[in-house]
Amino acid sequence: MNRLALVLAAILLASCGDANRAPAGLQGDAARGRIALAQYGCRACHMIPGVTGSKVYVGRPLEDMAKRPIIAGTLANNQANLVRWIRDPQAIDPQTAMPVLGVSERDAVDMSAYLLSH
Repeated sequence: MNRLALVLAAILLASCGDANRAPAGLQGDAARGRIALAQYGCRACHMIPGVTGSKVYVGRPLEDMAKRPIIAGTLANNQANLVRWIRDPQAIDPQTAMPVLGVSERDAVDMSAYLLSH
C-alpha cells in the first residue's frame, strides 16, 4: 500500500468515532441512553425515534430535540436543563403530567445525550 493510501485510511478510521459516544459538546453515552429510555418506559407517553413501542400521543414526540429552542415550555434547550427536566419535571412545572420516575443522574445524562443527538 502506498503512503497516500495509508494516510487516507488513517483519516477515515479516525473519523469513524465511537457510536456510543455523545456528539461533540454533549456528555454521556447515547447508546446507553436509548436503552434507559426504554427501561424507564418513556415510550408509554412519547414517540421516540429509535426506541420501539406502541404509537402513543400522550406526551410530545421527542424527535429533533436538538432543534428546539426551549424545552418544558420555559427552559433553554441545553443538556443540563434536559437532565433537570428528566430527573424532576415536577420541580420545574408542578402542573406537568410528566411523572418523577426516579431517573438517576447518569441515566438522565445518557438519555439526554441520545435525545439531543437523534
